[in-house]
Amino acid sequence: MLVAVGVPSFSIQLPEKLLYSQGCNWIQQYSFGPERYTGPNVFGKLRKCMETLKTNWTEISATKNNEERANMCNTLFSDESKEHKLYEAIKFIMLYEVVEAYEQIKNREEPVHNLFSLLLARDSSSDPLSFMMNHLNSIGDSICLDQVELFLLGYLLEVKIRVYRLHRFNTEEFQVNYPDEYRREWNEISLLTEDDRYYHIPLFRM
Repeated sequence: MLVAVGVPSFSIQLPEKLLYSQGCNWIQQYSFGPERYTGPNVFGKLRKCMETLKTNWTEISATKNNEERANMCNTLFSDESKEHKLYEAIKFIMLYEVVEAYEQIKNREEPVHNLFSLLLARDSSSDPLSFMMNHLNSIGDSICLDQVELFLLGYLLEVKIRVYRLHRFNTEEFQVNYPDEYRREWNEISLLTEDDRYYHIPLFRM
């Protein structure tokens, strides 16, 4: 997916920022897929994930040749350890943005995007902690992204995620975009799903 999008604006110190500036000591309960509990070690592990994402994303985005970019991505995703670090970094950025939006809503500051209101309206994710415990912690282990989380993912990465829902073939819901409101300059990626639970990347042969 790194081929499709630009360089994200984030700091590798986001884990510490949540702890020290916003008092989110519950972040120690963050899970890395099947690794359920890491305690104080979570900050070092998350920082390494953030470093891996930023380093590879910057390097690939700086490469102008599409074929060379694709080769770099193939090499990157053949390394299972690096691949998992990328996933965890993006999951954590999602959590960070939910914390930011939650604080803005609570303090009645500037308006937040409607997708955050939808996400926080769920009984299972009414605050950042429940979002992490009931959703993010299990992603990559036992569950996949819900639709509202796909909205969040596309919004944060500034990419249009076009999903072809095979179980909705011949209906108006066959093709959906996440988010449904996006900027024209955003790049696009395509996914296939048979049940809105598991998603596949289609391969186009020339």
